[in-house]
Amino acid sequence: MSVPLVVFPDVEEAVTGYLPSVLDPLVGVGTRWPQELTKSLPFVGVSRSGGATYLRLVLDEPTLDFDVLADSQPAAQDLAQQVRAHMHAADGLTLGAARISRVRDTSLIWLPDPVTGTPRYVLVMSMRVRPA
Repeated sequence: MSVPLVVFPDVEEAVTGYLPSVLDPLVGVGTRWPQELTKSLPFVGVSRSGGATYLRLVLDEPTLDFDVLADSQPAAQDLAQQVRAHMHAADGLTLGAARISRVRDTSLIWLPDPVTGTPRYVLVMSMRVRPA
């Protein structure tokens, strides 16, 4: 008996496709920081930082890091809260090839970029994902 092949969707792609549709158009969103970061603010970097299959062949449970950068600490905090709220609002939605559920906060910390000093909050969230 063979087990069916299940390929889970790229959650980074799903989220980087979703956030620009709900955030201010001036906010950049991507999986890599821009070359000239300080000229590209505000910016939200999205990266999968962990997680594993929650239910074999059915659910993936990734952890995502959101690097939220802006030109001031209050602006970065406001943007981090917007990202957080929109990710919670995505619970139950289909984003591209991914069906999102059980969105949870892990942490939100102040962590200015050590190279440029750019104001940054790091928001960490987890969610369950299944193919749409």
